[in-house]
Amino acid sequence: MFQAKHEVIEMRELVEVIAKSLVDDPDQVEVSERKAGRTTIVELKVASSDMGKVIGKQGKIAKAIRSLVKAAATRENCRVVVDIVE
Repeated sequence: MFQAKHEVIEMRELVEVIAKSLVDDPDQVEVSERKAGRTTIVELKVASSDMGKVIGKQGKIAKAIRSLVKAAATRENCRVVVDIVE
């Protein structure tokens, strides 16, 4: 019988790939991950000149990043919060 291959999505890597594709200086992208109870907090730090590209007008890009991560986290049965820090 065929068995499905299950890959665990690393939320830190997902945020990093998305952020690096948005900014002008991908070398300045830093993503860290920490646990707070049952929640994983992913912190995204980019160069100050790229902050607007990650947040977007009225926070639309930041909201989209959080939605993508939330969807991936739901699929993995976990809770993930994305914080964008200066």
